[in-house]
Amino acid sequence: MGADPGRLEACCAPSRFAARPASSDPGDPTEAEGVGAAVGPAAHDSEQSAIPAGTFTMGDASGDGIEADGELPLREVALGPFEIDATAVTNAQFSRFVEATGYVTEAERLGASAVFHLLVEAPTDDITGPIPGTPWWIGVRGADWRHPSGRAGLTALAGLETHPVVHVTWNDANAYCAWAGRRLPTEAEWERAARGGLVGARYPWGNDPIDGTDGVWRANVWQGAFPAHNTAADGWIGTAPVRSYSPNGFGLWQSVGNVWEWCADRFGDESGDQRVLRGGSYLCHPSYCNRYRNSARSRNTPDSAMGNAGFRTVAA
Repeated sequence: MGADPGRLEACCAPSRFAARPASSDPGDPTEAEGVGAAVGPAAHDSEQSAIPAGTFTMGDASGDGIEADGELPLREVALGPFEIDATAVTNAQFSRFVEATGYVTEAERLGASAVFHLLVEAPTDDITGPIPGTPWWIGVRGADWRHPSGRAGLTALAGLETHPVVHVTWNDANAYCAWAGRRLPTEAEWERAARGGLVGARYPWGNDPIDGTDGVWRANVWQGAFPAHNTAADGWIGTAPVRSYSPNGFGLWQSVGNVWEWCADRFGDESGDQRVLRGGSYLCHPSYCNRYRNSARSRNTPDSAMGNAGFRTVAA
């Protein structure tokens, strides 16, 4: 929607802010200390949305798509039935996983993560500086899923229990899935569910505007001049509770906006090292980054953590 494709990636996520030094052995996140055999679906208490079997058109049909991102060409995809979380995994849910297993996220092991500059709450000594190429992302020591803004922020996530967990890598998300007897959705599953049964629509609710110009806010995205000032006209500068706004036709809440969601797929071919993120986040704005549509895609390395990415799961 008028956005420059060359500028889009930077607002989405800091490129390769890896939650592990590149020289270390990543190992298997599902074998990390404290994570044993899967507990099973009972460990994961998210409401489920049942997606019926069917064929849908995957990709952008609105004219807003970015071909270099893989939104084009349009293609017909057939899927069997599946169940997907109605919401992104919350801080409360992730906390139960950590309490049950002792799992330590990759951002915690590294000791730092990326926080959007307007959200930083950290002692000066904790701030390592802007991420190269994306100065609105700040490296913050001690930033992790428990301290999404930094160590001077909220204690024990008070008031954020129903917000989506962030600062979790693709590897961390898979560790959660292994414990819960779940898995990450494929891209096709994610897009099928996000579309809510609508054909060719930009957004989960159709083509109505996202930004409140008709008096209705439909997703948690940026308002104001990115990246300097967010008016928070929709009520949120950062994340919103996962059940904010309205669900789509399949019962999914906030599949676009709020936080990017990790998917199982590699972004490029099978030899690529980057994994797909879907849905956009609270940093998306029509004038700058239009990756908050059903078909939009982004990417990052599987060991990268940032303050605007989480995940939802599907039944294994």
